[in-house]
Amino acid sequence: MIKLNETHDPALVSWVPSANQANCEFPIQNLPFASFTVTGSDELYRGGVAIGNQIVDLNALSRTGLLDGAAQAACEAASQSTLNDFMRMGREASAALRLQLSRLLRKGTYAEPVVAECLVPQETAQYQTPCQIGDYTDFYTSVFHATNVGKQFRPDNPLLPNYKWIPIGYHGRSSSIDVSGQTFHRPYGQLKAPDSDTPCLGPSQRLDLELEMGIFIGAENTFGKAISIDSAEQHVFGLCLFNDWSARDIQAWEYQPLGPFLAKNFASTVSPWVITMEALAPFRTSFERSQDDPQPLPYLSSESNNQHGGVDINIDVLILTEKMRQEGLPPQRISSSNFKHSYWTVAQMVAHHTVNGCNLRAGDLFGSGTQSGPNPEEAGSLLELTAGGKQPLKLDNGESRTFLEDGDTIILRGNCQREGAVSIGFGEVSGTVLPAHPAQ
Repeated sequence: MIKLNETHDPALVSWVPSANQANCEFPIQNLPFASFTVTGSDELYRGGVAIGNQIVDLNALSRTGLLDGAAQAACEAASQSTLNDFMRMGREASAALRLQLSRLLRKGTYAEPVVAECLVPQETAQYQTPCQIGDYTDFYTSVFHATNVGKQFRPDNPLLPNYKWIPIGYHGRSSSIDVSGQTFHRPYGQLKAPDSDTPCLGPSQRLDLELEMGIFIGAENTFGKAISIDSAEQHVFGLCLFNDWSARDIQAWEYQPLGPFLAKNFASTVSPWVITMEALAPFRTSFERSQDDPQPLPYLSSESNNQHGGVDINIDVLILTEKMRQEGLPPQRISSSNFKHSYWTVAQMVAHHTVNGCNLRAGDLFGSGTQSGPNPEEAGSLLELTAGGKQPLKLDNGESRTFLEDGDTIILRGNCQREGAVSIGFGEVSGTVLPAHPAQ
């Protein structure tokens, strides 16, 4: 696991004033990465690092002569339109760049006038997915979500016996993953009512959100060579917020025997900023498995994972309906959970994914699965919050929801807080449901 170093020092302040403000998501202790351009310009996308309400343009920084060695090489790689080559360089390269960025952005540095010329206001930026996502695997790591959903789909057998032995996952579709701000039309698929003998084609009536964390792969492994649990996080670049939209009625009809298909592949949304594993070091927590549950097999277990495998990330779900938008009302929070409730850790996901020799590539994305917590208000989907649509969710403006309606925007936000550390944020990821296309 990554040890704390000078970049995590809570006493550090930046010469960028907004980075030192209370509740700033991007203080100097964070320094997340994204791919951005200036809205309305003909400039190319390139890598950037958030500091306060500004972005350090890594393409511009790479030409200043302020960096050297591994940090300069990493900055040049991160200056490209996607971060894949930078991610592929691994932890040492990203750590070298993070360290020199931290020093260049600290208050009192000689380099302030030069670096200031490399800043772009976030309010002028637009983003794309941080990297070219080659492969996407969605896991199912919340035992609370798995149990809640299982009770609705399989009341007599909610949690299948393999769940507590292996990190369950399926291979998803990467082509429909987009960055925050994504809009998508309500999907069509086969629907079958419980009292009907035959299905029909129609737009989903049970469209849902899924509160997830996204995990981006960095350094690659050789085809045929498994990644051990103790080296797993050396292959992880960082985490982001992730909404894996789901059509529950399509899912209910299609998911057996091979799992999700059209219910999941129509849209998924990632936040623009990727928080590196190094930035998350102060917020690691232990991995605990009840003695009443099966203990992980040796390839999924290590002392380091037991001590530091979890990550303490607060994550919230907010909704902004069309009516709320028209009335000028702010989004309403409908759920709050935490990534530390995950039944399987990031390292266990990587180790299991590769134990058969599967090769991971830089920019591959893992979805954590819906991160529901142990309490009802911590559910990460409307399917759970409304008991499958039987108990409508009441909103403060008088509206109610069982599932998502056209015009609804869902926003996910995340942050890490711990006594003795500076809080850091993930920004947000938003997506909006559009009406279904005309009947097909």
